[in-house]
Amino acid sequence: MAKVLIIYYSASGNTEEMAKMVKKGAETENVEVELKRVEQTNIEDLLEADGIIIGSPTYYGTLAAPIKKLIDESVKYHGELVGKVGGAFTSSANIGGGNETTIFSILEAFLIHGMVIQGAFDGDHYGPVSIGKPNKRAERECEELGRRVAELVLKLKGKS
Repeated sequence: MAKVLIIYYSASGNTEEMAKMVKKGAETENVEVELKRVEQTNIEDLLEADGIIIGSPTYYGTLAAPIKKLIDESVKYHGELVGKVGGAFTSSANIGGGNETTIFSILEAFLIHGMVIQGAFDGDHYGPVSIGKPNKRAERECEELGRRVAELVLKLKGKS
C-alpha cells in the first residue's frame, strides 16, 4: 500500500493541529498515513514513504531548527528520494512573517532530492499557511494538501 508520511515540529501546538488536518485529508485516499513529530522521526523513515509532507512554524522567515536538521541529515539519502511526492505547510504569528519562504525552503530541499511537487491553482498555492491558531480556511487548505499529495502518490504509483 502507498504511504504518506507527515512530519512536523510544533512548539505552540498550531503546526501540530495543522498536521492533523493534513492527515485527515490524506486519509480520504486509499493510502497508509503516518503522522510523526520530527523528534520521533528517523531519517530512514523518508525512504519508506511514497509521499512526504513537512510542516514547520515560521521562525524569522525560515524553518524551525529541528526541521532544518532533518533536511540537512537527508543528504545521507541524496538520490534515493527521486520520484517521491512532497508537500509543505507552515504556521506563523504574522501575515508577512516569512510564510512562503518557509514553505519554499522545504520545497527546495524536496526538489533537490528529485521529488515531485504539486501546487494548488487556488487558495494557498505553495502550501497551507495559518496565522496563529488554524481557522476554517487553514483547515480546508490543510485537508486539501493531504488529499492532493495522497492522490498524486496513487497516480504516480499507477494505483489511481
